[in-house]
Amino acid sequence: MDQEKNDATAPSNEAGAEQNISDRLAQATQSLAEALVNINGQFESLHAKIDRIVAAIEEDTPAGNEEKTANIAANRVAQLEKANQDLKAQAARARRKTLSPLVSTLLAKEGVEGDALIEAPVVEKALSGLSIEQRIAVKAELARAGILV
Repeated sequence: MDQEKNDATAPSNEAGAEQNISDRLAQATQSLAEALVNINGQFESLHAKIDRIVAAIEEDTPAGNEEKTANIAANRVAQLEKANQDLKAQAARARRKTLSPLVSTLLAKEGVEGDALIEAPVVEKALSGLSIEQRIAVKAELARAGILV
């Protein structure tokens, strides 16, 4: 008999629980809707402020300043290009101009000055008695010293 009472009250408890859950879901949905309205209001307010700031900046910048800005930018580009050329010239002057004794000896045997610019055919002739690895090493050193043309 107690079993029958429990079976009879069980569906009503489930229905009450479902109602409770649906009420809570409805409240959560309502809270989310209110939060969304608040966020939209804040977004519109911020958007209006940004529009006012942009308009104020555009009013302060007359059309004649665009040419002035372009001239300033062109002058700056010219200055930077000149500085770049100066740095390249300094780098070229700062390159290593000395050769190892081995390379100097090899070039001297062929009658080539070590500090003069050397053309590739002369180097090939001077290095003909060396192995390929040694030729590569000597050519790399000459290139690093800025002597190989």
